[in-house]
Amino acid sequence: MRLDLGLQLQQTQRLVLTPELRQAIAILQQPVAELAAFLEEQLLENPCLESEAKEEGELPSAPRLDLGALVRYLGTGSDTSGSAGEHEDEDHPDDRFQQPSPTLHEHLLAQLSLSPLRGLERSVVEYLIGSLDDRGYLTQPLPEVAEHFRIPLSAAETLLTYLQSFDPPGVGARSLKECLLLQWATIASTNPLVQLLIEHHLDDLAEGRLPRIARERNVTPAEVQAAADLIRTLDPKPGRRFGRANETRYVVPDVTVERIDREFVIIVNESSLPRLRVNRQYRQLLDGSNEQPAKRWVEERISAALSLLKAVEQRRQTVYRVTEAIINFQREFFLRGPRHLKPLTLKDVADQVGVHESTVSRATAGKWLQTPHGLLEFKYFFTSGVAAAGGEGIAADAVKRLIAELIAKEDPANPLSDQALMEQLGAQGVELARRTVAKYREEIGIPSSSKRKRFA
Repeated sequence: MRLDLGLQLQQTQRLVLTPELRQAIAILQQPVAELAAFLEEQLLENPCLESEAKEEGELPSAPRLDLGALVRYLGTGSDTSGSAGEHEDEDHPDDRFQQPSPTLHEHLLAQLSLSPLRGLERSVVEYLIGSLDDRGYLTQPLPEVAEHFRIPLSAAETLLTYLQSFDPPGVGARSLKECLLLQWATIASTNPLVQLLIEHHLDDLAEGRLPRIARERNVTPAEVQAAADLIRTLDPKPGRRFGRANETRYVVPDVTVERIDREFVIIVNESSLPRLRVNRQYRQLLDGSNEQPAKRWVEERISAALSLLKAVEQRRQTVYRVTEAIINFQREFFLRGPRHLKPLTLKDVADQVGVHESTVSRATAGKWLQTPHGLLEFKYFFTSGVAAAGGEGIAADAVKRLIAELIAKEDPANPLSDQALMEQLGAQGVELARRTVAKYREEIGIPSSSKRKRFA
């Protein structure tokens, strides 16, 4: 066999993501709040960018630029954002007013600090608090706690009982049963059936077997029903009211749709975004300067600024066109409400806008739309559906809403079975299999008819 070396030309096609394209993709995917923060960062990093004055007041004018000083500045290798860094340790004005809600552990430690416990006992309770999960349940086996601190198990039990006296009621429980019993002990009620149900019949309650409980306890189903209603007022996860689960999260709509008669006006939210432009003084440096290092530096910064402005404008146009396409497809929803939501896919919108599905996905990911029917996430409008009368499709969310409305109107003593729901939906022109009705009912958190039945 003979081996030879040679050169061969070959043409190939491949997709190259330039830095500008990467930036445009990232900007397209950012919700308005994140984009505002990103643009503020760019204002600090790129001196060729400036923010236009808004109506509330004029921004300070840019300082006069000296080319020689700029050359010396470039030679030092200083960071363009150095001057801004002098104040980076200052608190944001809003930080002085916003007080985050305490976590469960902080809430319990605050109570412990007011207790008379000291020394080893205090350390054990602190350890127990650290062993609670977000629900407020103890995750560490008590024998291991006793072994860790080398104390009798009875002493560990006493200290756990002490912790369980803290607020919220039910904290420090090792099981759902113990959690509910701890809470019930703090309620002034004389219904003896409640404690019996918690101790012996939680599984039967979960399955809705109230007649069976009534026979075993020799009471009426109505009495069991009344006791079960009291148990439902207890919180099975007492710790979820604290920390992140209790924080209020504000959603800023990326787009607002206003209805005028039967037409719609689309407003892309840019109120919180700085109005960016290229600083004119840096532009003038390029015209009359012979200092090549400074000129090259300014050219790079201006090129980056122009790419940023172009990407922001492309984002605005893409989000606008995607919203316009959604309105065209979901016009009945915008006119008449959620019950008229239709099936819609990313491909449907992409074909109408003339872009790839991934572009539509990025343009809608994590973004919110203010509609005449409330603030909704963009993904709300992309849903599968089922066939309705006349061959038209109806979105799965609209079907779930219909099921919820039918169940809300049912007789509690004789709730609708999945078969009955299927028949009533069919009478409204929505043909579904019984198993599909059951699936949708479970997805919206509604139990079966046997569990919904109430006894007078």
